[in-house]
Amino acid sequence: MKSLEQRMDKSIVALKHELASIRTGRANASLLDHVLVPYYGADVPLSQVASITVPEARMLAVSPWERTLLPVIEKALLSSDIGITPNSDGEIIRLILPELTEDRRKELVRKVSGFGEATKVALRNIRRDANDTAKKSGLSEDEIKDQQLRVQEVTDRYVAEVDAVLKGKEQDILTI
Repeated sequence: MKSLEQRMDKSIVALKHELASIRTGRANASLLDHVLVPYYGADVPLSQVASITVPEARMLAVSPWERTLLPVIEKALLSSDIGITPNSDGEIIRLILPELTEDRRKELVRKVSGFGEATKVALRNIRRDANDTAKKSGLSEDEIKDQQLRVQEVTDRYVAEVDAVLKGKEQDILTI
């Protein structure tokens, strides 16, 4: 039962990490978590080659630790899927987040729902694995049924947590 809850906890943490990369109208350094920068022959996360700050509510500032990386970081930001054009002054790259339109907000809500559905599928797969393990454990039928009921209760609790996380993120997105 402990490993079941640990695996489900990891699914929730992964969902929260994915949702952090979706912008809600306010600047957040985690928007750039998925941006990879080529650095000495390897692609590394942007946070490992530059500091990312939030000087204003709708602006991110990226300060590279090596000045020679400025054009490389700018190119990585342009080719990423964040949808923001970087502005460079030779020392700092500024990313100004545009105001979200209603259509874009609805699109983001659909994307959030997709992440939530993928997490629920993962939870159901974990439940199935736990039930299969119970069946193979050599327990009596009554003990197997009890085990499956406990597994279902845990699964229901985690699905409710996913719904709560999704609802909070959707409210953040839809709030103007």
